[in-house]
Amino acid sequence: MTIELRAERPSPARLVLHLNGRLDAVTYLDFDTTVLPMMGELPQGVTVVLDLAGLDYISSAGLRSVARVRKATRALHGHTLLLDPQPQVRKVFDIVKAVPVSEVFASTAELDAYLDRIQQRMIEGNGE
Repeated sequence: MTIELRAERPSPARLVLHLNGRLDAVTYLDFDTTVLPMMGELPQGVTVVLDLAGLDYISSAGLRSVARVRKATRALHGHTLLLDPQPQVRKVFDIVKAVPVSEVFASTAELDAYLDRIQQRMIEGNGE
């Protein structure tokens, strides 16, 4: 099985990565060699969204790849958010506590509502 990755930039401050297939010991290197160079081109305060709706399986190697993305995003003072993980993938994240539950969203609408709240807080001067 392979990993398919599609990147989307809906705004300069947001990168959405759509994953399909398996992120495992066979495919993690393809993921890393595609995504990590993108991280160097992102601005401070970026939000990276990993859309996991099409991800069928994640292994410990895949978790390490996600951790690398999170680390690179944190270095930019940004956020990494997970969108719509399938139940089996979400269970892996729950088991290893790899991603805080506040960074996992069930739908694009839920994610957009969260991002709207964050931006509104920033506008009102109550942001981080």
